[in-house]
Amino acid sequence: MKHPDKWRDTVDPFTLPYKKFEPLEILGYPHAGNDVFHVKGRCNGREICAYIKAARQKGADIGNEAAILSQLRLAITPSIIEYDLEETAFLVTQELPGERLSTIVGENRDMESLSYMAEYGAALARIHQMDIRAKPVKDRKFFHVPSDALLESLKLEELKGLFSLPMQNTGHCFCHGDFHYANILWAEHHISGILDFELAGYGNREFDIAWALFRRPGQKFLLTERELQEFIKGYRQFGVCDLETVKTYMAQCYVHFLTFCGNDAEYSEYVRRWLESFAHERRSGCTKNFPEMGAAHK
Repeated sequence: MKHPDKWRDTVDPFTLPYKKFEPLEILGYPHAGNDVFHVKGRCNGREICAYIKAARQKGADIGNEAAILSQLRLAITPSIIEYDLEETAFLVTQELPGERLSTIVGENRDMESLSYMAEYGAALARIHQMDIRAKPVKDRKFFHVPSDALLESLKLEELKGLFSLPMQNTGHCFCHGDFHYANILWAEHHISGILDFELAGYGNREFDIAWALFRRPGQKFLLTERELQEFIKGYRQFGVCDLETVKTYMAQCYVHFLTFCGNDAEYSEYVRRWLESFAHERRSGCTKNFPEMGAAHK
């Protein structure tokens, strides 16, 4: 998988205290919160491609990811080569085959993404069925209901009161924590890799689904009701979920994303249309599978 050239200052991956792995060449610098390096290196006398993740963010939990991966040991989850939690915590995992869906479908003009959605949803449902020794998920700002002051600052007053009702229909289960397209690899039309379990733990099932479904800036799929329906259809092959609660959490995530993506005109317009449609649906009592993404309601 192709990654960008160096785009910010990082730790020097050649200075980390490896015991089993010897980095030989940096192949790319994936965009991530922590410092991540795609490298060629040597382990047990043979050359391999691997990823090195070094703690950068405040609150980074490399140890949690290592603990989760050591239990999973699946063909589609990264194999640990080594890790160290002293000083600069780091984790080295072997590269998995495949590409992100964004690379495969490109502009997605012919809705190629639709044929991937059922397996996408089913994979998350299977994760939610896992019996894993893990801690509760860490608190994140996205979990919190947007305040009235925030909604006013974003000129989203029509959403006031729509997040205040208690959402009873939520499931508690093992959650990936960051299940979205950048952390899923595909090869020959099937999932070949599920990455980045640093935020995994026991938490809110419906929020974990919403986190997978809401659109990120630049994303060309999961924009239509058909795609979202196919994802949920795939999910429900192996699990249950409350769709109204999922949609509320999607709206919650969109509000928070507007606080730092508002300068992206195309994305901001899309999100505001989505939220306006969501608000109209809730206030009218006319629920649909997902808010329509056509013209905004007046």
